[in-house]
Amino acid sequence: MSFHKLCIFFIALCFNLNIFSQESAIYTNHLADYQKALTLYDNQQYAAAQSLFTQISKTAETDLLESDCVFYIANCAVRLNQQNADQLMEDFVYNYPTSTKRNTAYVDVAEYYFNNGKFAYAKKWYDKVDENSLARNEREKFNFNNGYVAFTTKDYKGARKYLTRVENSQKYGSQAKYYIGFMAYESDDYNQANQYFDQVSDNEKYKEKLSYYQADLNFKLGKFEEAIKLAKEQLPNSDRNEVSELNKIIGESYFNLEKYAEAIPYLTEYKGKQGKWNNTDYYQLGYAYYKQANYESAISEFNKIVDGKNAVAQNAYYHLGESYVHLNKKQEALNAFRNASQMDFNLKIQEDAWLNYAKISYEIGNPYQSVPQVLTSYLDTYPNTAYKEEIETLLIDSYITSKNYQEALKLLKGKNSFENKVAYQKVAFYRGIELYNEGKYQEALEMFSNSLKEPRDVKFTSRATFWKAETNYNLANYEDALIGFKQFQQQANASETSEFKNLNYNLAYTYFKQKNYSQAIQNFNQFIDNKQDDAIRLNDAYLRLGDAYFVSSQYGDAIQAYDEAIKINKIDSDYAFFQQAISYGYEGKASKKISELEAFLQKYTKSTLRDDAMFELGNSYVKTNEDVKALKMYNKLQADYSMSTFVPRAMLRQGLIHYNKSDNEQALNTFKAVAKDYPGTPEANQAVSTARLIYIDLGRVNDYATWVRTLDYVEVTDADLDNTTYESAEKKYLDGKTDDAIKQFNSYLNQFPKGLHALQAHFYLAQLYDKKDLKNNAAPHYQFVADASPSEFTEESLFKVSQIYLENKQWLEAIPILKRLEAEASFPQNVVFAQSNLMKAYYQLEKYTEAVSYAEKVLNQGVIDSKIKSDAHLIIARSAIKTNNEERAKTAYAEVEKTATGEATAEALYYQAYFKNMAGNYEASNESVQRLAKDYSSYKFYSAKGLVLMANNYYQLEDAFQATYILESVIENFTEFQDVVTEAQEELTKIKTEEAKTNSSVLPEED
Repeated sequence: MSFHKLCIFFIALCFNLNIFSQESAIYTNHLADYQKALTLYDNQQYAAAQSLFTQISKTAETDLLESDCVFYIANCAVRLNQQNADQLMEDFVYNYPTSTKRNTAYVDVAEYYFNNGKFAYAKKWYDKVDENSLARNEREKFNFNNGYVAFTTKDYKGARKYLTRVENSQKYGSQAKYYIGFMAYESDDYNQANQYFDQVSDNEKYKEKLSYYQADLNFKLGKFEEAIKLAKEQLPNSDRNEVSELNKIIGESYFNLEKYAEAIPYLTEYKGKQGKWNNTDYYQLGYAYYKQANYESAISEFNKIVDGKNAVAQNAYYHLGESYVHLNKKQEALNAFRNASQMDFNLKIQEDAWLNYAKISYEIGNPYQSVPQVLTSYLDTYPNTAYKEEIETLLIDSYITSKNYQEALKLLKGKNSFENKVAYQKVAFYRGIELYNEGKYQEALEMFSNSLKEPRDVKFTSRATFWKAETNYNLANYEDALIGFKQFQQQANASETSEFKNLNYNLAYTYFKQKNYSQAIQNFNQFIDNKQDDAIRLNDAYLRLGDAYFVSSQYGDAIQAYDEAIKINKIDSDYAFFQQAISYGYEGKASKKISELEAFLQKYTKSTLRDDAMFELGNSYVKTNEDVKALKMYNKLQADYSMSTFVPRAMLRQGLIHYNKSDNEQALNTFKAVAKDYPGTPEANQAVSTARLIYIDLGRVNDYATWVRTLDYVEVTDADLDNTTYESAEKKYLDGKTDDAIKQFNSYLNQFPKGLHALQAHFYLAQLYDKKDLKNNAAPHYQFVADASPSEFTEESLFKVSQIYLENKQWLEAIPILKRLEAEASFPQNVVFAQSNLMKAYYQLEKYTEAVSYAEKVLNQGVIDSKIKSDAHLIIARSAIKTNNEERAKTAYAEVEKTATGEATAEALYYQAYFKNMAGNYEASNESVQRLAKDYSSYKFYSAKGLVLMANNYYQLEDAFQATYILESVIENFTEFQDVVTEAQEELTKIKTEEAKTNSSVLPEED
């Protein structure tokens, strides 16, 4: 080789050696940095390590070094919880598929997440691991960790797969067996659970935990003594939640061993799941108390069972009913037994509950359905019951005791046994009494007749006979009434009835109405001789006795009878005093009559008979030739009582006084005033006739003719025809030929619409239509008379036309008529009628102040019919409720209850319960509702409202079962009262929402 070439070779060699030397140095530096990064990684300085690995990866000379750096970069990202950590690891696996760290990456990341308790993340990476690539010692760890991850994520199937692989492992075996046992426990495979737990029970690490589970396992396997032993051993070492569960295990084990006294203290220590008990928890404690005869405590647990719809609930409600019976709380027992009877989980309990429900319904009444319905349903459901005879006896009696006579009549229809016919006789009688008290006389008459068609019980036959007669009397069927009263009198046991004591009184009145005054006198005297303790009826008997003597012209006896009435002074003493004065006149004792009438006007300053007295006193002055006094008294009558029917009569008398004194002009002026101011009245007609005589006497016939033409109701040329036509119609009327009379009166009015007798024709025509129950035909004729000048027919017409308006509920039209009747009536009963119906009309028109004002007027009338008095208190009470004056309503309803019957009593009882509820007297309020349910269940509206109130009472008394059950029953059974159902639903929603906070068995109601 030449020197030149050698030099060139040497130079090249040196250059290559230099390059190699440089590469070797760089590689060596990378390895040092790599080792430094690994050291940082091992020291858990992941951020620094990641940064260095990142630098190395950028200049790494080999794929191996680069892939290792990328692996550790991703691993650090995982440990640093960086958002892109998973993606970095995924990228590593994807970009370096041949890396030996691929499987290690999966395991490493999975173990990191596992160690940090992120088991869902760990599972994701364990699922990627190739098990076959793992070493044997790594595989045990992989199986345990994978099993544990599946266990924690509730994948018990997957957990068992991996954990069973290591159950015999020296390192992981105990843990695996514990978890396999726990999964068996959770899956209710108690035998397998016990098998695994027994294998690790000597391991101190699991001993404490296993004590609880083994206690529970033994309980669930029915090994109650062992469960109690284990649970008691564990109690001192347990936390608060576990103590609660252990107490439950001990208590329920004692319960199942029927050691109820031992069970109670442990059951009471149970705190529930998440602070809530369920219906079964309440049942067990309640039943334990029940078996100890601690019924109060049993009830307090049973009644927390709400929404129960299973065998446990049925059993609980049955024993709740029995507990209530032991404490004599029958209304509460009724609901509990009813609920148990509506479930069929245990048929024996259902039948027993049904029987108790039926019996208690008979004893205290039933607010949901009539007692006969309950008893009938029981017999239909259990036709072969051993209690059949007993229930049938109760059923027959229940038709009477339930007081729901209308429903009872439906149930008795078609039942032909002797006992049922006896029951029908009584029920029809009591239903008749109900209708009579409601003023429905025609319907009452039918009921009494139906009762008499089944004459099984002689006492009720007698009573029905009496009340049928009494009803006929009220229907003005006096002949039938008299026959009925005599039939009653002739019955052997009549004297044993409560009606007998008033028989003479009723007979006397019937004879009086028939104008058979001698018989009326005889019977009134017999009634008086019996010395009844009813002062008002005795007072009335003396008044009517006086009237009977009076019309029989036995004035001395009349005076004596009236005098006795005045002494009693309970009712109408002004009438007796007035009649006594008149009787003196008929006896020829004119001065005595005058002095008595003068005394009357002094004594009775507010009497409705004052205008009568003034008129009679004026007439008496005339008869004793004291014309000045007479004229003065007539003038006072006109001034004080301008609307009185006596005014035109008084003016007529004044005219006659002037005429008799030959003061013709004054007489004519007076007669003309009567003719002008009171057209169509008999007084006007008489005034025209008398004026005609004066004009004739004065020879001024033309003046008469001129004057008469100004009176459109007098046509001189047609006067005879007018009289003849009217008299013909009147004769038909008096002969009782109704249809002919109607036809002829109408003919008269068509021919003489303003005739001499138009007023009388309209009145008689109205009465005839009224008799035929053609009220709307009668109304305009009564209205004509009412609108005409005051006459003897005015008061009756005002009464009748107002009555028609009231029946048609034409309140606005009725009010002005009633006000006139109140102001113009001579008879006190018509004043009371006007005032009592004015209060009702104003109430219907929601004018509560006016309604109360008239109700108070009615109550100030003194002695009035109890029904009217009750109505007045009722109007005051209802008006007070409407105007939120509850204090007054409370007082008024208390008065209603004293005198009311039927629906008014039901209403009063409801409000009695309502006010007690408002005052917080919940038990007393329930007693009122119970009475309402027992005696007035046929009035469904108030029964329903009372039940809602009762539910509220029970909830306030911490009885959630009663409250919810009653409300659910209202919603189910009273759909016809939507407002009440809505209120019940709102209350139920509130209660269930509240109960759901402590009872996991209760689902809150949706609004």
